[in-house]
Amino acid sequence: MVVERGNDSVNGRKRPQPSQPAHRRVADELRARITSRALRPGQRMPTQAQLAEEFGVERGAVRQALRVLLEEGLLTDVSRGSPATVAYRPSDAVTGPEALPQATMVALASRVARAFAGPHVEIDALCLTAISLTLALSEPLRQIHAGELKPAKVDVRVLLPSRDIELAFPAPVESTEDTERLHERWLAMRNAQGQVLRHNLLALRASHGVDVRVSFRALPFTPPVKLYLLNGAEALFAYYTLRRRAEQVGGERLEVYDALGTRTTLFAFEQGAGARDTTFVEQSYLWFNALWETISSELVLTT
Repeated sequence: MVVERGNDSVNGRKRPQPSQPAHRRVADELRARITSRALRPGQRMPTQAQLAEEFGVERGAVRQALRVLLEEGLLTDVSRGSPATVAYRPSDAVTGPEALPQATMVALASRVARAFAGPHVEIDALCLTAISLTLALSEPLRQIHAGELKPAKVDVRVLLPSRDIELAFPAPVESTEDTERLHERWLAMRNAQGQVLRHNLLALRASHGVDVRVSFRALPFTPPVKLYLLNGAEALFAYYTLRRRAEQVGGERLEVYDALGTRTTLFAFEQGAGARDTTFVEQSYLWFNALWETISSELVLTT
């Protein structure tokens, strides 16, 4: 008797189906949650331990799944130390002259991706930790590695608060005894984000022959605003609005005053979009360059 290969059974028994690797199963489910927006852009994922428990797999399978989604551009900040973040993509943002201002991560991601379309990319940033900029770079970096973008030169300058100052925020609501712990946590975050940003950009030299320069300088004050300048033609501006919230610091729950930088409203000004926009862009560059060349100092991204 001849049994056709397409039959589902042999002698009344079901043909065994190959099992799907655990990490693929996890990746497929998480991908579905992201594309359906059950997990939204900018949202933190559950921890690797929580995902391992939910899916009944080893942590190694979870790490593999997260790396798959990272390579697909769906996640950022995939590491052992903290939960991954759902990535923003240019399609997540509403653009155009009639568009309302968006949260920093939505607006910044689309405009940074657009800035990388040219042969020479220039980005200047003044911020508290560089988290938003690091996240926003994930999409153009993915496109470069995929061969969709081919910039010849990338210049990035970043102004961050100095480690030697007393920060205006984040700050404890009550006990000043917790100020040092908050400062150390901010400093670790500032250094880690800066190192990741620099590493990801400088890696383009070896992988794609891009001429990359990344520079950091330290400010002697806590910036009350964040500013991003793109390719000499656009200024993106947002206020750091302080809120009172609970934070886990050193295993303890503290009430702190802090700003959620990725959620701040970002206002866009484009050169050539009118006299007011053009003047704002020009003055923003003058302000940034003055800080860079005068009262800022060398910044070293170490603890």
